[in-house]
Amino acid sequence: MKRQKRDRLERAHSKGYQAGMIGKAKENCPYHDNDTKAHWLGGWRSAIDDRTVLGVK
Repeated sequence: MKRQKRDRLERAHSKGYQAGMIGKAKENCPYHDNDTKAHWLGGWRSAIDDRTVLGVK
């Protein structure tokens, strides 16, 4: 069970990162569960930081 939960959260983080890299707004988060949403937003923030470092608009 723990592995499935971790995989789900890792996938949410990855999807958030992908959304951030293509420039989607954080309001587009598809998750409503607080834990999953937090991981998606964490990925999104990482992507926004990476885009800033790379100079992508």
